[in-house]
Amino acid sequence: MHQLSSDDFSHIVKNAPLVSIDLIIENNQGEILLGWRNNSPAKGYWFVPGGRILKNEHFDKAFERIAKAETGSILRLENAIFLGVYEHIYPEENFSGKNDFGTHYIVLAFRLRPDDLSLKLPHEQHADYWWASLDEILKDPNVHENTRNYFNGHPPFSG
Repeated sequence: MHQLSSDDFSHIVKNAPLVSIDLIIENNQGEILLGWRNNSPAKGYWFVPGGRILKNEHFDKAFERIAKAETGSILRLENAIFLGVYEHIYPEENFSGKNDFGTHYIVLAFRLRPDDLSLKLPHEQHADYWWASLDEILKDPNVHENTRNYFNGHPPFSG
């Protein structure tokens, strides 16, 4: 995997879409794990865990790395259900918080219902966590629209 400098990453975010994975993690009560975003884009909103795939990172390894970083637990691709490809566009938001250019994600969304929900939730990306019901997700204005789209019948990108 290749780590980019901040300047190189800024250039890519400004000029190309990023490929990412979002994790829709469901508990036995049908609630979905949301995190309160610390960082832009979508800072200050409830959002499902997720992250971008790195250059030269195999997809299954990216899935496991993102799951571990976002939940503190090992979650495997073979236990996930692919929901589809989504598009998240933040016209004026980017990781720097300067909002001088936007971010465009092509998102591969996966739903998981882990048997063992002893998640060790880290606080690097999220200040807090919430197991939210479908009704709460659809009604709470602090749940980001891109997260609500996974549950409100908004279909994945179909080309």
